[in-house]
Amino acid sequence: MDATLADVVKSKDLRLWEGFPVVLGNSAERGMFNYDMVKGYLKKPVDKSYLVSLMVMSLALYKVLNLKFSWADKFYKSLPGDRKKEFNSFLEKLKKDEDLVVKPYVVSSQRLKSTFNNYFSQAQSKLSDWLSIKEEFSLEYSLSQVFSPKQKELFLKKLKGEKLTKTEKEYFSRVVKKKVLALANPELHRLSQKLLE
Repeated sequence: MDATLADVVKSKDLRLWEGFPVVLGNSAERGMFNYDMVKGYLKKPVDKSYLVSLMVMSLALYKVLNLKFSWADKFYKSLPGDRKKEFNSFLEKLKKDEDLVVKPYVVSSQRLKSTFNNYFSQAQSKLSDWLSIKEEFSLEYSLSQVFSPKQKELFLKKLKGEKLTKTEKEYFSRVVKKKVLALANPELHRLSQKLLE
């Protein structure tokens, strides 16, 4: 997926750029996104700059749609001041449905939103059948606080009723199940809620 993201950046094709937040969101949710790897596929400084702009544009879109990714806050904090200004500019323009400028290109706010929303309205999975998009991303964020990427992957596979390999079953029983049992403990849940009051 890292190579795919790099190809989208290099294409300079606005239709593909409008789909960048979708590809990025999918990659991150599946634990298949590595910023340094994507950057490594880009040789030209201008393409590396476009990558950051498209990342910042995606973060602004997620913010407008109230979606949360576990990696997004870290990436935002690592940005230099001028990129944070770019984020704020994109955020305001998205709220007003104004075009976004990634010099010398212009990206349509409306098409960016509709591409993202259309993809997720068409996406079919057992998980998204009973979770709204917002809840699904919120769940991803919460799971990332408790489970490692591999543990999270097994948790979701089990939840969706997908078949686990023998090794995965053993690892699930030995490690993941213990965490799930702890999370399901009503007393722990009650005490956690009390701490947050």
